[in-house]
Amino acid sequence: MADCMLKMEHITQKFPGVLALDDVGFELERGEIHALVGENGAGKSTLMKVLTGVNRPNSGKIRFDGQEFGHFDIEQSKKLGINMIYQELNLIPKLKVYENIFLGKEIISKGKTDTREMCRRAENMIRSLGIEMDVREKVENLTMAYRQMVEIARALLDTPKILIMDEPTAPLTSEEVKILFRTIRVLKEQQVSIIYISHRMEEIFEVCDRCTVFRDGRFIRTMRVQDTNVDELIKLMVGRSIENQYPPRVTPDPQAAEMLKVSGITTDKINNVSFAVRSGEILGLGGLVGAGRTETLRALFGCDPCRGEILKKGKKITVRSPKDAINHGIVLVTEDRKGQGLLMNLSVSDNMILPILSQYCKGLFLRRKNIGKQVEENIERLKIKTPSSGQLVAYLSGGNQQKVIISRWLLAQADIILFDEPTRGIDVGAKYEIYSLMNELKTLGKSIIMVSSDMPELMGMSDRILVMSEGRITGELDNPEEFDQEIILKRASGVAV
Repeated sequence: MADCMLKMEHITQKFPGVLALDDVGFELERGEIHALVGENGAGKSTLMKVLTGVNRPNSGKIRFDGQEFGHFDIEQSKKLGINMIYQELNLIPKLKVYENIFLGKEIISKGKTDTREMCRRAENMIRSLGIEMDVREKVENLTMAYRQMVEIARALLDTPKILIMDEPTAPLTSEEVKILFRTIRVLKEQQVSIIYISHRMEEIFEVCDRCTVFRDGRFIRTMRVQDTNVDELIKLMVGRSIENQYPPRVTPDPQAAEMLKVSGITTDKINNVSFAVRSGEILGLGGLVGAGRTETLRALFGCDPCRGEILKKGKKITVRSPKDAINHGIVLVTEDRKGQGLLMNLSVSDNMILPILSQYCKGLFLRRKNIGKQVEENIERLKIKTPSSGQLVAYLSGGNQQKVIISRWLLAQADIILFDEPTRGIDVGAKYEIYSLMNELKTLGKSIIMVSSDMPELMGMSDRILVMSEGRITGELDNPEEFDQEIILKRASGVAV
């Protein structure tokens, strides 16, 4: 008989005007890896906030390791051994790696902070995750993937009974995902129970034992992973079937003119990068974290100073700043949409018009009437789910936030759109909508350069793939019918094919 570690029954959570959880239940066995899936807004995160004591439910009860509770507070949840790694990393960028790991749990020796011992333990913790890292480095200097590893190390400092992982692989490459999965399996052997929240279907089938589906704040079904399949899970999640995870490929015109050509682009992170992209084409950039993919996009968008030549439609252009890039029709949809892409305390409307604010100004005043019309047209066109254009963008789901950024650049009439991890943290249904929108942009003659660490996404959406390693382009695959994951990974690792 299974050893039940956690049982949540009849949990209801109400917010003003919203029934976030409607009489739901959830069970977790000891030493089990249990996937919790559903679209954005399905109630997954709300249930986890109840479990970690962040939210107090309106009704329901929790049975944990044989004890019954009405609800938890944050301190009680931590004392019981429940720890959560959030999708939005909870690190202090200005502090060093070891300082973040031991934050609030500093080692004191003879009345002083024992830095040497904390560094030693932090190094052992990081090494146990299968990576090498300078624990004296400031977190702000790390890539998203390595920041994620710091977050995981901090969560494992006090071996938890239950570890909740919210989209843990979102910023990781396929090789780093393998390292994470190895760590997860070690924890499972140690009888740690893991709640695994992810929108990546292939991960659920690779690492999880059971799966629970939520939809619209309601419990739908729990099943063993081996007894279901991707199509059934998607149908349960979205309430309808999606025949394919990717829309039919829109083949670009091989005779289309070159929209962008870069020659010898060099920064302190990339070296002599050269390529071209045609009108109506999606060019994918593959590689491991630190390969220079994001840095290439940053150089094209004017974030980092660079040497080399950039041609748009055959004419040389100068890009020294994001403003220059926008003026030339080159725009960036960043990996970190909340930290770098959006102003969360502003409305949908205000976020859309930020880069082209001057077009709507008359003296010191905004022409709100003109703004409203175009914003509403874009909300309808991109099917952005929001009560109104005045809604704060912080309250939208990840997929709809991403659509707001894309809508912004459509208003700016961009020709070249740089996507850095376009569907990170977005559910299956919203992913399909983003992919369909990218195809629509192709048919309008837009050029897209896409960085993705999700290998199926990279191969499913790209017309060509350039592979990068250590700041250089190490390979090109120009026929979607012959895209091969093994070749991409070998090129990404600098291995000759």
